[in-house]
Amino acid sequence: MFSLTGTAQVTELHLMPWPKSVHTGSQHFEITADFTIAVDSEISERTRIATTKFLRRLSGRSGVFIDNGFALQNNTDVVKKTSLLISYGKSLVLDINQDESYELNVSKDHIVINAATDVGVIYALETLLQLLSNTDRYYYFPEVTITDEPRFTWRGLMIDVARHFQPVGVIKRNLDAMAAVKLNVFHWHLTDDQGFRVESKVYPQLHEKASDGQYYTQEQIKDIVQYADNLGIRVVPEFDVPGHATAFLTVFPEIGSKKMTYQLERYAGIFDPTIDPTNEKSYEILGNLFAEMAALFPDRYFHIGGDENEGKHWDENEAIQAFMKKHKLKTNHDLQTYFNIRLEKMLNAHGKSVMGWEEIMTENMPTSAMIHSWRGSNEGLPPGQSLARAAKRGYNTILSNGYYIDLLQPVHEHYLVDPMPKGYDLTTEEKKRILGGEATMWGELVTPLTIDSRIWPRTAAIAERFWSEESVRDLTSMYQRLSVISFRLEELGISHYRNRDVILRNLSNNQDITALQKLTRVYEPLKIYTRNKGGTEYKSFSPFTLFADACTADAIDGRLFNELTNTFLASPTIETKSELMDYLKGWVHNAKRFASLEQSSPLLQNLTPLSENLGNFSSGLLHMMQASVVSKAQVEELEKLVELMKEPVQDVE
Repeated sequence: MFSLTGTAQVTELHLMPWPKSVHTGSQHFEITADFTIAVDSEISERTRIATTKFLRRLSGRSGVFIDNGFALQNNTDVVKKTSLLISYGKSLVLDINQDESYELNVSKDHIVINAATDVGVIYALETLLQLLSNTDRYYYFPEVTITDEPRFTWRGLMIDVARHFQPVGVIKRNLDAMAAVKLNVFHWHLTDDQGFRVESKVYPQLHEKASDGQYYTQEQIKDIVQYADNLGIRVVPEFDVPGHATAFLTVFPEIGSKKMTYQLERYAGIFDPTIDPTNEKSYEILGNLFAEMAALFPDRYFHIGGDENEGKHWDENEAIQAFMKKHKLKTNHDLQTYFNIRLEKMLNAHGKSVMGWEEIMTENMPTSAMIHSWRGSNEGLPPGQSLARAAKRGYNTILSNGYYIDLLQPVHEHYLVDPMPKGYDLTTEEKKRILGGEATMWGELVTPLTIDSRIWPRTAAIAERFWSEESVRDLTSMYQRLSVISFRLEELGISHYRNRDVILRNLSNNQDITALQKLTRVYEPLKIYTRNKGGTEYKSFSPFTLFADACTADAIDGRLFNELTNTFLASPTIETKSELMDYLKGWVHNAKRFASLEQSSPLLQNLTPLSENLGNFSSGLLHMMQASVVSKAQVEELEKLVELMKEPVQDVE
């Protein structure tokens, strides 16, 4: 599975994504106060920022008071005593298919990084930090030679800020985390039915009337774009049209396909309001707006959305139907293609290439467009079908189907999805058009308090799928390394651990939350958009401070108990049985602890069945494991408890 040789074991290295080639030795480089960095060329802004951050994080993690906190320009005297020497060729202009490779060599006496570009330097420094180890007396870097480069050029994370606005601080800390796992595209979903999130000086009523006061100023946009660029991350904006357009139409109802009063949508879902592609005013407004927005985002790709337009309002509009007949547009898909081609020409004039969800791919759509594949198994199709179709038709394309992290599926389900589809007989040239993939964080059920726990740490494993060789697929190794990377993400400000406890303290009225923490290690939020199925629908301003919001997709004790159970069933031993019984005893005790806590808050009363069911099941199973004889009635009673536990309670399972 791994390309690794040398004396160290794979389990001793917690690298993610896993490098292309790793060779280890038996020596190590000790971290001391005289640790220095020298750069063997002019220090670019990216390199200056990256090396300074590296030194701060190294010092913070090791506790070593490093004497020189900044990289030095190389000269003869510096080289003689430098700890880490960095050489690179040029400062990279961010785009697809660029050289992001690096080499890292750690010996007993010095460390050397060689990279083609300053972005490669950033990645090498991140790998070096992941290598940091310690004895009981000091911290060190192990002896290692790493040669590394990504498998895919497009390694992205999409964050939807339209459904729930995410402040600048949330975006920046997630950009830092992206860089730590070598993701290089931030896809920013800025508009939808629930909000328009960018200041417009051309049409100020958009952010004034369609954002509830929650939007990014143009100065904030520029700041984030520059912040991302310094990390080697491109920023691709998305302005979703012609559907998902309620926010647009609250300000410009005259370009709506139905004469009505439009109001910002407060619920999640797919809605009918749609821009009218037959109205020249639509192109005038979008042309002016896109010209303004194109100037804010230097990346050559501009995402126009284009998804989930069912065309109901088009079907009901006689003028639109007459236009379609006149122009021989047989279907709504044909009409949307007409609209998309107009936008493509509009954006081309500003040096932009159109990118859109796979619905924009039609017979007449120019192959200069990028196709973003998102449908698949939920549509009865294999994950890579539309991706392969796009590549065969001559489009560059990326995959998000299989990486919808808002579905709250366990990390291994995402990890085993590969961007390169199998079974479609793709040529070498067609494979080159598959640029990579994106994890998608849709925002219906997340707030600034909870979003980190929905993105991380699972996205680190997805990042490995985009970077590392296809053969890197061992789940045991992935989980082991991910647990360490998850802890390291806190160093960058990611709040997936501490905000869980904020929610639990709110639930308990600031009482002891130990019992609640224990439950979050077993229960997981309902998956694949089943939260509140048949119950109260969430609005954009509903509380997201409930027990389900404190739980995560990979309940660690649940996973470990399942693994232990499978081990025991395959090969029963006294040791494994004892470990299983320890879990059960812990859950029995936790039910008693919770019972003493539940009176402290009305919110805890709703959780009583969760604790009681787990406690009763654990007690019953524990008794059976200790008994010499088990009756049929005992088995049937336990089976009833299992069925009871399958029923969702408070949106967890």
